[in-house]
Amino acid sequence: MQQYILNQGTSNPGVAGFRGNTCQKLPVVNWLADLPETQQESNLVEVQFKNTRKCYYLNSNSLLLEKGDWVAVEASPGHDVGVVTLTGRLVLLQIKKNRINMDRYEVRRIYRKVRQSDMEKYHEFKAKEYDTMIRARQITQDLKLDMKIGDVEYQADGNKAIFYYIADGRVDFRQLIKVLADAFKTRIEMKQIGARQEAGRIGGIGPCGRELCCATWHTNFVTVSTSAARIQDISTNPLKLAGQCAKIKCCINYEVPVYKDALRELPPSNTVLSTLEGDFYHIKTDVFKGIMTYASSPNSNANITSVPVERVREIIAINNQGQKVPSLLSKDDSVNGNGVKEIDYQNVIGQDSLTRFDKDNSKRKSSSGKRRGKPLRDRSNNRQKEKSQNENPRKTDTNKQSGQQ
Repeated sequence: MQQYILNQGTSNPGVAGFRGNTCQKLPVVNWLADLPETQQESNLVEVQFKNTRKCYYLNSNSLLLEKGDWVAVEASPGHDVGVVTLTGRLVLLQIKKNRINMDRYEVRRIYRKVRQSDMEKYHEFKAKEYDTMIRARQITQDLKLDMKIGDVEYQADGNKAIFYYIADGRVDFRQLIKVLADAFKTRIEMKQIGARQEAGRIGGIGPCGRELCCATWHTNFVTVSTSAARIQDISTNPLKLAGQCAKIKCCINYEVPVYKDALRELPPSNTVLSTLEGDFYHIKTDVFKGIMTYASSPNSNANITSVPVERVREIIAINNQGQKVPSLLSKDDSVNGNGVKEIDYQNVIGQDSLTRFDKDNSKRKSSSGKRRGKPLRDRSNNRQKEKSQNENPRKTDTNKQSGQQ
């Protein structure tokens, strides 16, 4: 019989508060763990189940619970098994943060800490979830339903299975529930989720190299539009803006307020700069470097010039007086051809070139080819002569006899 090691938490509050697994969905930090008195302020406990599903339960038996403990909780019907993620005062703060109305929330009880038999049955049904999902997808195709089964979660005792599905419109799955109940011999519950929620449940790595925000901490999904990308001068290519959920990445919204505040302090981008060389039109702005790029044509990137923000303000002030400046760039600015300030770079660290160990073998190959080229050609010529002599021995003998005569 396989023995499962049950996590019973830790006796060190500081370690318990900050211990965590990066692969866990929506991990939390108990930053009040060093204050034991806060753990007794509430008898509510946050319990996490598969992926991002979390619920709040009542510790009616006054069990000594810590973060990481596996507990058996009340379910309808039967019982379920989950892991404790928060206790004490932080549970109340988490409920307030998630805007949960406890007057309408059905609070169930925690029965006990899990036993070995509970974990054996728990893992038995967890092993069936993937096959159940694949078979359920085939059933939906047979019934020609416009929906996708994204995930399946069995209750720890096997009395119920939750099917998470995605659908663009309303789906009549009454016939589907009957077929699924007959196929899997358990109670069926259907839950509709969005594309972002599905990505959070599955998890993954984003293009930034970190775990997906929706799988680690982000739960408040708001609308993300392409205007947020335009404010930050990000390419509006749909392939680059889309995340693993095929929607615009949520992280596009993170820095929009910072860019809006910075853009308020910059000159308006719709202002045309008038010079003796002609009019220049705005193309883009590097907010944090303080550089604005202009072109001589509004429809094409001709004569592109990058100008410091201070110089742009100066030109606008002169244009407002009805005058024109000689050129976009002033003579006092220490700038190069693009208008960007030159950086006086010196190799003060003393680092050599990264290609210093790369050997140039072109000369060696060319010289060796010249030396070996003649002998190889001579050998091939000699072999051809020997071959022709062997094929025509009579001709060579007659030539020798005529030579002797």
